[in-house]
Amino acid sequence: MLDELIRKTIREMVGGSGPPVAFLAPKGDRGLFGPESIAWKVHADFISMMIGGISSLILQALHPQALAGVWDHSSFREDLKGRLGRTAFFIAATTYGSEEMANNIIKKVNQIHTKITGLDEFGKPYSATDPHLLAWVHLTETRSFMSAYEGYRKEQFSPQDKDRYFLEMTLLGNKMGAVDLPITYAGTSEAIKSYIPELYFGERAQSILNLLENFPSNLTAKPFIKLISRAGILNLPDWVYPLIHKPTPSHLERLAVKMSIDLIAMPVREALKDGVAAHSFRRVYG
Repeated sequence: MLDELIRKTIREMVGGSGPPVAFLAPKGDRGLFGPESIAWKVHADFISMMIGGISSLILQALHPQALAGVWDHSSFREDLKGRLGRTAFFIAATTYGSEEMANNIIKKVNQIHTKITGLDEFGKPYSATDPHLLAWVHLTETRSFMSAYEGYRKEQFSPQDKDRYFLEMTLLGNKMGAVDLPITYAGTSEAIKSYIPELYFGERAQSILNLLENFPSNLTAKPFIKLISRAGILNLPDWVYPLIHKPTPSHLERLAVKMSIDLIAMPVREALKDGVAAHSFRRVYG
């Protein structure tokens, strides 16, 4: 009963329904990364992926041109759950899906990107196929996912395995049109900082942050979603807080949120243990 309540709460946040049977075929297909990859391990943890997803969305919203594409061409503000659900499925399909599934969704998204053009809030032209903007999205996502995994999982990676994740993920970034991506955690953090002069926390970005801080949900899901959203904000790099007019979180606040996440993480992970990753393992190994 608790497992079903948890699954219902998660569907309230990102949508989705039923067992992911599409990931069971074709037998033996290893997908883009394979079960031994660090990407399979990091992306299997729903809790840290949601936390990382929130922080990456905040970071992406700070770039006026990256935000303009979402602002002008998506229903993000009216359908946050739908946007998160589509992003979650993209990550699942490209990480755990068969090669055909992964390449098909990459092709579909790349085709959509060719139609996303316009002017940002400063009147500067943008295109969703711009490798510079695609790199920003890739960098903020990979950094956020790894940071959340390290912050909210007891298992820690060696420096070599941590860097291996970023090397693996360049495969996906390159397929999406980004170029010259860093292959280490340190390199990714430095690359993100190189964008700081381009970032802007104006009315649009403020509205996105407010939306994420006050995620629309029913009463049952609200405490869980509020906690995940707060953890996502705490997962940002320290240099971001002055930019978004927030105090740098204290060690005490970080500890309190981490303890709260630890309490809910165990039943959530138990409820989701037969999810996409488990189905994909069965596809590869039979």
